[in-house]
Amino acid sequence: MSLKIAFQMDPIGPIDIDADSTFRIAEEAQARGHTLFYYTPDKLSYDQGKVMARGWPLSVQRVQGDHFALSEEANVDLADFDVVWLRQDPPFDMGYITTTHILDMIHPKTLVVNDPFWVRNYPEKLLVLQFPDLTPPTMIARDLATLRAFREAHGDVILKPLYGNGGAGVFKLAHADSNLASLHELFSGINREPLIMQKFLPAVSKGDKRVILVDGEPVGAINRVPAAGETRSNMHVGGRPEKVELTERDREICARIGPLLREKGQVFVGIDVIGDWLTEINVTSPTGIQELERFDDVNIAEKIWQAIEGRRAG
Repeated sequence: MSLKIAFQMDPIGPIDIDADSTFRIAEEAQARGHTLFYYTPDKLSYDQGKVMARGWPLSVQRVQGDHFALSEEANVDLADFDVVWLRQDPPFDMGYITTTHILDMIHPKTLVVNDPFWVRNYPEKLLVLQFPDLTPPTMIARDLATLRAFREAHGDVILKPLYGNGGAGVFKLAHADSNLASLHELFSGINREPLIMQKFLPAVSKGDKRVILVDGEPVGAINRVPAAGETRSNMHVGGRPEKVELTERDREICARIGPLLREKGQVFVGIDVIGDWLTEINVTSPTGIQELERFDDVNIAEKIWQAIEGRRAG
């Protein structure tokens, strides 16, 4: 089966080919005989009933500094493709949301991964709200008095933007910390969105586990350990990946959420687990494939393409 694949992603030039999950997915697609096309989100358009993208036929190779080649620029009708990957990084702003509305117009005849309707409706920090028994105490609010009351009830907390990513804007506030009002003022000056506050989990010092699910099934995990003096474990901010095994609690969490992810077309998902608690379900542009492949000596990208090819064959 040879498929026409389009990648909607951030600029390919600066990526780290030893860590970037989109690169690994493209590399595996090429090895399986699929043809690749690449464009950035700003090149997506709706034109008189057609969903168009201006970009380039793409080939990739695992060579530092020479990891991709582009053929002649073309303006293509995405309805002519078999698969479109929605892979640009958040922030999950109106620009991001608009691309999901446009891609909705070709899905599922053209398979968009992950399903853009449910990416739009199930962003990382909101889907977990459907599983309150699996998550630490959590509040979403903009009102300062409401946030103060939550911290008063739960002691040390984590405060972060509702639609952020990569650990940006994440703060630990001890029970006696006097900066909540200042941080609230700072965030309120940036946007009109609520904030998310969660009870702080001391187990984060031992790591924040990223569990990868393919079509709703767990395929492995990596542990991300915060750098010295850091609360955040994201690899973007210095977190160290470590080999780790799935626990019974991890499998219990995956068994609860997996059927919903599969039903809603979320083929490639990364969940975050601290201790025994689920904190995020990442569907927009999850990462961690390459680290997991190195630790477990398993081809996760192959599993992803097997799931996609199975959906196309069906």
